[in-house]
Amino acid sequence: MLLFIVSNSFAQTAPQKILFDARKAEMASNADWIIDADIYNIGTGTGGIMQTGIGNEANPQRIPTPAQSGITATTSETYWKGALSAWAIACVKNGFVVETLPYNISITYGNTNNPQDLSNYKIYIVDEPNIKFTSTEKKAIIQFVQNGGGLFMISDHDVSDRNNDGFDSPHIWNDFMSTNGIAINPFGITFDYQNFSQTSSNFKALSTDGFLHGLAGNPTQMKFSNGTSMTLNTTVNSTVIGVVYKTGSSTTGTTGVMMAHSHYGLGKIAAIGDSSPMDDGTGDTGDVLYNGWSAEVNGDHSKIMMNATFWLSNNTARMGNNESSLSATFNVWPNPSHDFTNVQFIGNAPNETYNLLLLDLSGRILNTFNGTSTEGLNTFQIPIEHLSKGIYLIQLQQQGNIQIQKIIVY
Repeated sequence: MLLFIVSNSFAQTAPQKILFDARKAEMASNADWIIDADIYNIGTGTGGIMQTGIGNEANPQRIPTPAQSGITATTSETYWKGALSAWAIACVKNGFVVETLPYNISITYGNTNNPQDLSNYKIYIVDEPNIKFTSTEKKAIIQFVQNGGGLFMISDHDVSDRNNDGFDSPHIWNDFMSTNGIAINPFGITFDYQNFSQTSSNFKALSTDGFLHGLAGNPTQMKFSNGTSMTLNTTVNSTVIGVVYKTGSSTTGTTGVMMAHSHYGLGKIAAIGDSSPMDDGTGDTGDVLYNGWSAEVNGDHSKIMMNATFWLSNNTARMGNNESSLSATFNVWPNPSHDFTNVQFIGNAPNETYNLLLLDLSGRILNTFNGTSTEGLNTFQIPIEHLSKGIYLIQLQQQGNIQIQKIIVY
């Protein structure tokens, strides 16, 4: 079961915002990779390219309806209408605010005239894009990641061009990473041109990895239904790591990767080669959809997708290859901030002692917070209004285990 987070902090904070893309024909043909739509018609994207195909495809609006303020721990994913509604509602239950980027709104970064500029969001989710990114859009997305944003890249199998414009999602993602005007393959990820289906238990042995061991649970299986794999390049990006593989013998390698993550600048990237695991089986009644979110592999898809969402929302300090520093069981938000930040972590037993340290980048201790935690989720507030602008570290020690998160003070 996904956690419904209830904060014990003493003040209200602005929740982190997640933007689900609907600008790149994610609704074309037999797809519905959106969180909610009230209107079903035909729209056109840039360059006269048919955005949603022929017929009554979904035309999602920015704000899903009914209002997300009405969502409770027991709200069904049918509260909204979209094949990603279960994911979005799970995000709201865990304290996020979700929005859609409609097909007629630009992808920008640093444009104060665009109310949906990427700088207003913490996570940007793009599920199976079917229209190529422009050079301006590529730069905006990379700048978003460089400055602390979290990008979730979702591909599908080769020859999956849903809007018949000559490009499918693996080719579009590879074009994004190879010709962006900033860096060649900045994230260290290339999507293969394959089409395969399989259930994999080949998870990398990372005991504290945020995808595999996070707030949503500990998944052990992933099912691809016509997806593709990835090839990783640790030379161009030493942080890239595969977490799920096609074969067990390759779980320490860079090929046959089904799901991966990496860092770039101050931000993070999650990547997966199939759009089936996040499909909740509902949405546009004119499409054939399948419930991969909760009905397959004992609900493990919902666990790993939410773990990845939590991981993308955290600004973490990477300590070499120590994945404990990336654990989604330790969350710091809002981040960046200027007055205070909340620290969330999981207590393993009642009255478990913990130690929190606020440090500068030289390792100098600026403040110490000690106490006992409850079993389950704990949230505490740390004042930071006295700090100068810059990057600091928050260290959590529990029962001899140490995790570190990076926080930006502005």
